[in-house]
Amino acid sequence: MRIPLRALPTLLLLAGLSATPLAAQDPAAPHLEKRGVTTQLIVDGKPFIMLSGELHNSSSSSLDYMKPLWPKLTAMGLNSVVTPLSWELVEPVEGHYDFALVDGLLAQARDNHQRIVFLWLASWKNGMSSYAPVWVKQDTRRFPRVVEHGAEVEILSPASAATQEADARAYAALMQHIKEVDSRDHTVLMMQVENEVGVLGDSRDHSPAANKAFAAPVPPELTAYLKAHRDNLYPQLRALWEANGARTAGSWAEVFGDTTRADEIFMAWHYARFIQAVTAKGKAAYNLPMYVNTWLAGDATTPGDFPSGCPEPWVVDVWKAAGSALDFYSPDLYASNFAEWSHRYHRDGNPLYMPETRGGAAGAANIFYALGEEAGFGFSPFGIEDEMDEKGDLAQSYKALAALAPLLAEHQAAGDVHGFTLDKNNSSVDFTLGGYTVHVTLDEIFGYHADSGYGLLMATGKDQFLGLGKGFRVSFTPRAAGPQVGIAAVDDGSFENGAWVPGRRLNGDENDQGKGWRFDPRHLSTIKVTLYHFE
Repeated sequence: MRIPLRALPTLLLLAGLSATPLAAQDPAAPHLEKRGVTTQLIVDGKPFIMLSGELHNSSSSSLDYMKPLWPKLTAMGLNSVVTPLSWELVEPVEGHYDFALVDGLLAQARDNHQRIVFLWLASWKNGMSSYAPVWVKQDTRRFPRVVEHGAEVEILSPASAATQEADARAYAALMQHIKEVDSRDHTVLMMQVENEVGVLGDSRDHSPAANKAFAAPVPPELTAYLKAHRDNLYPQLRALWEANGARTAGSWAEVFGDTTRADEIFMAWHYARFIQAVTAKGKAAYNLPMYVNTWLAGDATTPGDFPSGCPEPWVVDVWKAAGSALDFYSPDLYASNFAEWSHRYHRDGNPLYMPETRGGAAGAANIFYALGEEAGFGFSPFGIEDEMDEKGDLAQSYKALAALAPLLAEHQAAGDVHGFTLDKNNSSVDFTLGGYTVHVTLDEIFGYHADSGYGLLMATGKDQFLGLGKGFRVSFTPRAAGPQVGIAAVDDGSFENGAWVPGRRLNGDENDQGKGWRFDPRHLSTIKVTLYHFE
């Protein structure tokens, strides 16, 4: 389907960065909502926990390539797919839009009972600008590029008003089309705006226009935000600002120091202003949840060795100061310290969504921490078509979690669920749940010691708990003085259509003769436990 530019509603052309995002078009439309102690994705009036996978970057550019993949993804237990959608394919000729691919992907997803998150690969993808249309790439005067070490590179400058306008116009046209063809079905859950933006190869843009802006005063919107939110700023950003006198006026180097970190903050501001504006235009057309993702860097990594300006946790405040159209910020998390990075993003009202991460055995374990401990609403390993094994570790985790997803969402909101991963270097964890201190360790019985374990636990009633996982055991200590506690009953089972179907009573070898609530390391188990008290 092709739509000429002149057919776009005037609203799309006039909406700007300052536009207030519209309310969801109807209560059933996908939106974020604070429920209890957490923020959840609500679809058709109910919490929706995304058990997803992200496709390789080029997979969804061909409907024929995608057609045989959908049934396999469904068989793995996925309920949603994260897929790129590039500007060059949506607007191959300026002002003329081709939505045939969009419509085809939506039809294929619906036929396979899947939902979609589209990644808008437009001005940037992984720091570069390879997915922009050729008519943008070849017109470097109209659409200027970043300059690194004296040479232009294939990175569109975020300071360009013309590039911002062209990107936003195409994105608004896309969102208008999605509204027209999907506002009833709600196949599209969310939109990611651009992908892992930032300058690669240098700490900032050194074009003449960028150098002039870097020497100019820091925008008062940013310094006012820093002052107003000083107590809640990310510690690293606050420390840097205060080390330079917590100034509210001055050049970028004067306010943040003459270092590559000041360069990074400068780029973060410009990328954020650009993307907040693009997002606002899209939301004026169809108000779905919208977010950006992050190529994570180590704390000591020099900006430019990662995309300088992307929403690393220490500059998310800069992004927030630049606008409010974006709903949240997400990490592309491949690092081994999964819990630490997850916690860095689940802060200050920012919900945790994992758009890109490891799959396989690591993903099968990490999802329990993300959804349990951090109340995440989605998990999406990258290159999902590389592991389409319906009997694999990831598939087993997805299917088990899908069975209790409504209950999990309920307990996320109540704040009485915990998730964890264990290994030989991190073999135990303690937390408070249901009036007890809960001690979780790697399982051991009859001389056998599990090498790893993962799961989640929730309190379902007085002295009653439900667990899902493998390779660990649990003990309880009352937090208040009084009688001792013992295990009254351990029952495995499953959920079918939301109802508990009991299985075996495990009050014997399987719970170590009452010494622990055990989860066999050989397979995932869903198990209930009831406690009793004695003098």
